[in-house]
Amino acid sequence: MKTAAQFSVSYHQFLNAKGALAEPPPGLDLPALVPVYRTMAFTRAFDARAVALQRTGQLRTFPSSLGEEAATVGLASVMRPDDVLLPTYRETGAFLWRGVTPVEIFLYWAGDERGSAIAGPRGDFPISVPIASHCGHATGVAAAFQYRKEARVAVCVLGDGATSKGDFYEAVNLAGVWRLPAVFVVINNRWAISVPAARQTACATFAQKAIAGGVPGVQADGNDAVAVRHVVGQALERARSGEGPTVVELLSYRLTDHTTADDARRYRSADEVSAAWAEEPLARLRALLAREGLWTKADEEALIADNQARLEAAVADYLATPPQPLTSMVDYLYAELPAELVAQRAELAAREGGHHG
Repeated sequence: MKTAAQFSVSYHQFLNAKGALAEPPPGLDLPALVPVYRTMAFTRAFDARAVALQRTGQLRTFPSSLGEEAATVGLASVMRPDDVLLPTYRETGAFLWRGVTPVEIFLYWAGDERGSAIAGPRGDFPISVPIASHCGHATGVAAAFQYRKEARVAVCVLGDGATSKGDFYEAVNLAGVWRLPAVFVVINNRWAISVPAARQTACATFAQKAIAGGVPGVQADGNDAVAVRHVVGQALERARSGEGPTVVELLSYRLTDHTTADDARRYRSADEVSAAWAEEPLARLRALLAREGLWTKADEEALIADNQARLEAAVADYLATPPQPLTSMVDYLYAELPAELVAQRAELAAREGGHHG
């Protein structure tokens, strides 16, 4: 008997749970981590405010990214503006880094589609709530970049549960065959709603799912902003230089409920969550920056005040946004409305006119 092939998955961590650098990656730019930390902190503050708005009936169901800030902000921070982000619904940090405004995010989660008309890169895809359906879109985008000979990358972000869908395997397989400029970032937060990772797969890692597609898979500590930027940055450069796609697994933990419609206490223990808090990303990065003389207590206090002021202004603008007319429900579905919807639109317009009257 001889071995036909062998594979391995490398794991990367540079910043430990105490915020100490064991061995920094080559070319580490410490000052560049300051804006990363600032956006991570604002993302957490934004999440808390969004949950409060939902609890008071001023926002619809909202998915917090509490605990995943290093993964989402970190991956976005090494992308170029003309790369394309294909997100799911928990990448708030990536949205904010790439220029989406807080008001737009509030509008989206209020059910107002104007929240998808983002101020950030117009090429970025809208939020994908269906699980893994955007993986195929990422492969298509990457194929377009390759065809046009553009040095751009499609960055598809998905959760651990999404890797159980056929869409993911098909997208990775085709991207591998065509050596497309795509990066699939799997944020493994250990829970696909109430289903733990161990019930999702028998694989030792989610990264190794890339191997079947002839694609390299790499794993990193997703709560370590240094590691996230390092591995995603390498995958982006690999894709940009024509070497093909990469699957990156970022190990993190969802510190809160799946969404505001969920109660995670029903399926996981308080001890598990408490242990995860000891490895959360903000404290780790803040400790590193403080140790390197790049962050002070005064900086932190000023940041907290600034974040609250930004959020107060954003909430005020969001709540003052006039609602769309009832006819907007059908106005954006077709270039030319079918006859049955013409009648319905007229009924909606009449109802709105009577309401205003």
